Amino acid sequence: MRWGPRAEPLEPLAVAGEGAVALALARRVLSETDARLAEWSGVAGTGVLVLLGPAGLLPWVDGAVYLGRDSAAPSLLLPCALVPDVAVSMLERALLARVGNAGTPVAVLPASGHLVPVGAARPVSRITLTTWLAPSTAQVTP
Repeated sequence: MRWGPRAEPLEPLAVAGEGAVALALARRVLSETDARLAEWSGVAGTGVLVLLGPAGLLPWVDGAVYLGRDSAAPSLLLPCALVPDVAVSMLERALLARVGNAGTPVAVLPASGHLVPVGAARPVSRITLTTWLAPSTAQVTP
């Protein structure tokens, strides 16, 4: 499957980062006030971070993927500026058959092919995010 430019961008509902971008996103989020953190929810895994929140409040980080919902595939969060070369409704059926409905919606990250269930997203906690970030900062040498 290939991805190309979307004629009409989706409204952002989430922002995702992988690898170094996920780390930059976490650091960017930690620079915010606790009040701002309370406006977001998120999920994190090894090398991936997805934040959900109002479009105007999502943080900007170079290389991050902004995700939105296409009405033809409401169980997926797709890149706002990209569209697959297959019908999104068919893509949704195929991906849900692969990951199930338990974690919907599912963030689709085309560059890596990762599927990130975000149904279990929790309010962003400074302590939790700092703990998630700690192993990566321990590996950095001066």
